[in-house]
Amino acid sequence: MIKIKICGITNQADAALAVELGADALGFIFAPSPRQVSPEQARNIIKSLPPFVQTVGVFVDESLNRIRNIMDFCGLDMIQLHGGESAESCSALMPHVIKGFRLSDSSRLSSIGEYRGKIRAALLDTYQKGIQGGTGKTFDWNLAIRAKEMGMPIILSGGLNPSNIQRAVAAVQPYAVDVNSGIEQRPGIKNPVLIKTLMEKIREIET
Repeated sequence: MIKIKICGITNQADAALAVELGADALGFIFAPSPRQVSPEQARNIIKSLPPFVQTVGVFVDESLNRIRNIMDFCGLDMIQLHGGESAESCSALMPHVIKGFRLSDSSRLSSIGEYRGKIRAALLDTYQKGIQGGTGKTFDWNLAIRAKEMGMPIILSGGLNPSNIQRAVAAVQPYAVDVNSGIEQRPGIKNPVLIKTLMEKIREIET
């Protein structure tokens, strides 16, 4: 069964609805972003969640000390790194780390292999100059298929929404999907109808 992460959570209502509808993980962005939350905000939301829901903190080129401090303060289960973090930096956060890779073509595919054994999974997102994530642009699914050859779980991100989620999952068959802007009313505020529709469409292809 494919795992579903809803990222860019900024409030308890969106978090509760995502969990109620079957999200396996929730993402909290601590890097500069329209969806950025403070450690205090994230902690309050996480305290309200039931058990067995994974919480993921998203960071970009942040110091290991600050990442660890926020992880402990908020009670995060996993860390997702979206900057230029080295394989060695990722290894220091094992076994709690996912690495995001922003790809525009196949030229950087081989570099993902350098992280094997030093991250739990590779998250693939669309490259857009000057933007670290949440672009809303659809990822090249053929790149994701090739990335699966690197021998680690693949999390598919980039422009996923209710209208394309079934085609994306069928084409790539990733370990998990990470959805953010494709189910929003506006940056940081989720659309309940879109979340529900997305979940239903994913469950349809699993039955």
